[in-house]
Amino acid sequence: LIVSVASFIVITVFAMKNGRVYCNTICPVGTVLGYIAKFSWLRINIDDDKCKNCRKCERNCKASCIDISTYTVDYTRCVACGNCLDDCKFDSLRYSRPKTSKPSLTTTESRRKFLIGTGAFLASTAIAKGKKKIDNGLAIIEDKVQPKRNMNIIPPGALSARNMAQHCTACQLCVSECPNDVLRPSSDLSTFMQPVMSYEKGYCRPECNRCSSVCPTGAIRPITLAEKSSTQIGHAVWVKKNCIAITDGVECGNCERHCPTGAIQMIYLDDEADDSPLVPAINESRCIGCGACEYVCPARPFSVIYVEGHEVHKEN
Repeated sequence: LIVSVASFIVITVFAMKNGRVYCNTICPVGTVLGYIAKFSWLRINIDDDKCKNCRKCERNCKASCIDISTYTVDYTRCVACGNCLDDCKFDSLRYSRPKTSKPSLTTTESRRKFLIGTGAFLASTAIAKGKKKIDNGLAIIEDKVQPKRNMNIIPPGALSARNMAQHCTACQLCVSECPNDVLRPSSDLSTFMQPVMSYEKGYCRPECNRCSSVCPTGAIRPITLAEKSSTQIGHAVWVKKNCIAITDGVECGNCERHCPTGAIQMIYLDDEADDSPLVPAINESRCIGCGACEYVCPARPFSVIYVEGHEVHKEN
């Protein structure tokens, strides 16, 4: 909200002082239309024989595209609003065939420099962000990718997907209140902008129930920490082909160590083989779908374990 209000105030001040400063300098649509405008058949032209250099048209031009000192109009900025035609008392401006097709170099170059500078800034920011993902120059840290779930995960206290869909107004209070970056707006058309859970950046900690305390509509009903710890919002699923114990021959056990309910146990993949790797076995009856296992899993880009949501929450 602060960023939006600040941006609105800045644009308003510039618009009141300098006219169409955003459209002429920043807006990429204005840049494209300005390029096309160079080839327009009819344009505003200045008759220097009739002009008295009162500069009224120049001062009142919202696009700042008139330069009376050279009797030129920058057609890359002109929107043909006609205000200058109304302001001129000497009939020195006309909307007619152009005398010249050369735009003002000053404004064109300033727009070009601004766009080049913006592009350079964005490129340097992207490069710096890429460098942050390098672990001491030894390895590239790859971001996790959200798995494709058959059923979305909805927060504890929502009771069911139907209750969420019927009562949620997509106010985003729960999303903004979530301290673990688990809740995010849905992109599905059926539940557009309503909160769903995903565990690439965190997991739903058992000691937190803040989303249920801020919901104003009953889509997420108030739930105690004890009730949350016994509510099954989903269950973990192990994907064998992603497990690093099999693909890389590295024993891990992160999921077992961080499971708050003890629903995961490491077992031998093959009891009869001496070199059999340890892999996770999931007790679905104890799993509450908090996503701790999915979050701490070191496999990239997809976790070895992911949580599949339940359409109706269960008491564990």
